[in-house]
Amino acid sequence: MKPDRPTRRGALLLGSAAMAAAGLPRLARAATGKPDELIDSPFFAARVTAGTLPPIAQRVPSAPRIVDVSGEDREPGRHGGTMRMLMGDQRDIRMMTLYGYTRLVGYDENLDIAPDVLESYEVEGGRIFTLRLRPGHRWSDGSPFTAEDFRYWWKHVANNKRLSPGGLPQALLADGEPPVFEVLSPTEVRYSWTKPNPIFLPSLAGAQATYICMPAGYLKQFHIDHADAAILNARVKQARVRDWGALHERLSRMYRPENPDLPTLDPWRNTTPLPAEQFTFQRNPYFHRIDQNGRQLPYVDEVTLTVGTSSLVPAKAAAGDADLQARYLRFDNYTFLKDASKRMNFDVRLWKRAEGSYFALMPNMNAIDPVWRDLNRDVRYRRALSVAINRNDINKVIFFGLAKESGNTALPESPLYNADYAKMWMEHDPALAEKLLDEVGLTKRAADGVRLLPDGRRLEFTIETAGESTEETDILDLIKQDLYAVGIKIYPRSTQRDVFRRRIVAGQTIMSAWAGMDNGLVTADMEPDALAPTSSSQFNWPRWGQFLESGGREGEAPDGPEVRELVALYNAWRASATHQQRREIWQRMLQINAEQLFAIGVVNGTLQPVVVSRNLRNVPQKGLYSFEPGAFFGRYMPDTFWFDTQKTASLDKAKS
Repeated sequence: MKPDRPTRRGALLLGSAAMAAAGLPRLARAATGKPDELIDSPFFAARVTAGTLPPIAQRVPSAPRIVDVSGEDREPGRHGGTMRMLMGDQRDIRMMTLYGYTRLVGYDENLDIAPDVLESYEVEGGRIFTLRLRPGHRWSDGSPFTAEDFRYWWKHVANNKRLSPGGLPQALLADGEPPVFEVLSPTEVRYSWTKPNPIFLPSLAGAQATYICMPAGYLKQFHIDHADAAILNARVKQARVRDWGALHERLSRMYRPENPDLPTLDPWRNTTPLPAEQFTFQRNPYFHRIDQNGRQLPYVDEVTLTVGTSSLVPAKAAAGDADLQARYLRFDNYTFLKDASKRMNFDVRLWKRAEGSYFALMPNMNAIDPVWRDLNRDVRYRRALSVAINRNDINKVIFFGLAKESGNTALPESPLYNADYAKMWMEHDPALAEKLLDEVGLTKRAADGVRLLPDGRRLEFTIETAGESTEETDILDLIKQDLYAVGIKIYPRSTQRDVFRRRIVAGQTIMSAWAGMDNGLVTADMEPDALAPTSSSQFNWPRWGQFLESGGREGEAPDGPEVRELVALYNAWRASATHQQRREIWQRMLQINAEQLFAIGVVNGTLQPVVVSRNLRNVPQKGLYSFEPGAFFGRYMPDTFWFDTQKTASLDKAKS
């Protein structure tokens, strides 16, 4: 791999410092030298003996990814076992794609982008990307994984108007320009732009990655360009879908693996068709990772996802029904789970959540009421709201003082962290809040002390939430008291998530409560889309985000000098060629957001309970829990987790 040398070196040093600061165990890393012998799982012994599955040496790529499973709390494991998880919805099978975190490239322990499925990659000038595959790599059904799978996606999916009516993914556009795609050999492809495209590799490494290849050998039978028309029409009728495009779309979902017949590159493959109350994922016989001893990963043979009511997941986890569980568990479940662990065979660990802010107030800059819209756009008002909040009280009452009182910004574990930005306008200062509100012109009050708007209405409004957390409600109850003390009255209200989102985009919501930046572990080479209006799903400026998202066809043009600067900085990042350029852009964007409080953060660094079977090894005692980067458990490589029932049995015997 020959990436831009200064850029990669800079990112590596910064990332290493970040992980050291976090106190995290060193993760699995690439080892040097292929082991002399490969070790297969007994799970496949009967099939190999019967000749229905090739021996391990013929299933692993000739240049596998060798993972050194060693270090603090980590050791080489053994094959076997079924890892149980609990989910609240059939759509949650996408969590296996996250936890497996198998990507062309992925984030390593230093938050650097490194090859995973790819053997190597090369970047020239930030605009020419050459991707090299591992020779002999195969999909889970044994079919070759080659450049043809990239060609199929490019020609027959990405550039097919029926399957991709919106055109190419944004990650494949550099200032609106698509790449030149080339197949250089069966194991080498190239994407070239005339301008830099810094988003390309991060999009491939993302939790919800941009897929640029598909199993062509399997999917051609459902594509109008390749399949026999009569047979394809018969399949469309049998599936009871509208046309061939709908059939192809249903059967080709890689992120949500609902089709058991769809080949995968992930550690485990789904074997259960919809609908089901339990999904079984079995080990991929052709998985490309091995440990330093030559043992093919994953160690665990099967994973089951049992679907039930999400509200019952904490109780079922406490009853010992899960071997690894974090989804649907909240911090307020910790005491209950910890007590249950005294009687059951599991431990409860507390990992640090990695959002920029676990809870933030989102003033809607695009509210349709002109008076409220103008007020939300006044930075003095936003600052008054912020300093009126007693974050220390919230931290102690809701999180037992274990969270960090902070604005919505990068976490200390990020190389972009700035302590000043985390503290800016975060101190509880009711007198300053009163002064700022007076400066805005909100000096008149009703008899009960509530301030009056310029048109005479009371300064009282609803803060809307999706109602998915009791912690949200408790935090808002405390904020309600803080704001009332300075003459602002709020009414927390929860609505169903779809209604919640629609009201915000329509401008009917004055202010909402939501998490801040999804990713507080940012590096300069990650896209700063959360810091500028880039999407209609951003609750503080949905119409401005819609404008950029649609290329100006929908929404409203961003207004205000600071917002326009953020858009310009974001566009500059999208055109940047070096790491240093991207770092400077990130720092300025973080500064503007800290000063302007477009999202008013309250706390971050909150704790996530993680239930872990005492038999399950290599799960970190302390970890960072986030969707981005690293897909929750994914960055810790669950394919290296393993069951050690012998050790547990000996410990139990010693206790007795």
